[in-house]
Amino acid sequence: ITDDVSSLVIAQLLFLQSESSKKPIHLYINSPGGSVTAGLGIYDTMQYVLPPVATWCVGQACSMASLLLAAGAKGMRHSLPNARIMIHQPSGGVQGQATDIQIQAEEILKLKKQINHLYVKHTGLEISRI
Repeated sequence: ITDDVSSLVIAQLLFLQSESSKKPIHLYINSPGGSVTAGLGIYDTMQYVLPPVATWCVGQACSMASLLLAAGAKGMRHSLPNARIMIHQPSGGVQGQATDIQIQAEEILKLKKQINHLYVKHTGLEISRI
């Protein structure tokens, strides 16, 4: 998930909503993941649009893409038989002065907590299970 892909998906979600505010939108996911901020832009738009968003994992939904899969409308989340879904801890490369590294580490931990909360919200599972 890159910023460019995110912008295109967001534009499509908004366009499809303008075409019909009731007809479900089907989001087909085959992604190794990518940028968390770009993915959260898609996530926020999925939650914003009026039509229910059905999510389909075709191939893989890893990392940030797995959150998008989980964020589909309840009862409308699908995974094809040979699809792969993978969740992992947030990661990032940091360099600079010790204070800069500390700030970045704190931001990553805050982001981890935020994303974990979203998984809990959409799956109904406890964080220990996720």
